[in-house]
Amino acid sequence: MALKSAPRAAAAPGDGSSVDTREKILEATFRRLASEGYAALSVREIAKDAGVNHALINYHFGSKDQLVIEVLDAANRRLLARQGSMYAGPGGYAAKWAEARRFYESDLASGFVRVQAELWAASFSNAGLREKFLPRLLAWKKLVRDVVREAVAALESAGVSLPAALTADVIACWISEFWLGMEFADLLGVRQERAQHRAALDAVQALLESLDARVGEAHG
Repeated sequence: MALKSAPRAAAAPGDGSSVDTREKILEATFRRLASEGYAALSVREIAKDAGVNHALINYHFGSKDQLVIEVLDAANRRLLARQGSMYAGPGGYAAKWAEARRFYESDLASGFVRVQAELWAASFSNAGLREKFLPRLLAWKKLVRDVVREAVAALESAGVSLPAALTADVIACWISEFWLGMEFADLLGVRQERAQHRAALDAVQALLESLDARVGEAHG
């Protein structure tokens, strides 16, 4: 997701390492979210894991919901930089699709995918959290849409025409909604669907390799 960071709190009185304290709290919260989920999240347990007084969590973040959103923001800043570097780098769209798949496996293993899914699920019954989470989800979808539009424009400039109904926005919708569905299935451990998802990802890989080849021929 492409995210906008929340403003940082001023240094707490007597807290000479405010930034370090915040980072410890964010890291401890991420681990708890990834291992136990949002419903079981305890501010006191987070403080214990971080080695800080639990009052500092309220001081720095104000609320549990703001804390978890900042956890998501902190993780996404790193992922956004990674994604931006990959998309701006050399190579065709097939190579970038393959790299995105590797990123996904890494994010699944690190717990990030679960953290995002936990906040999405919690947003259904928590209007305050939903108000904070939804713009971040939509920002990620916009990132996908922008990349697809760029890819379609590159194809068209090379003389490769897609069917009129197959617009960049339609393709982006397919990709983002498929990816989100795949994430939930993987988190639930639906093994039979995992094989189907990998086959679908492989099919897109083959399609992009074919399109990259046609673009290369047109520009060659």
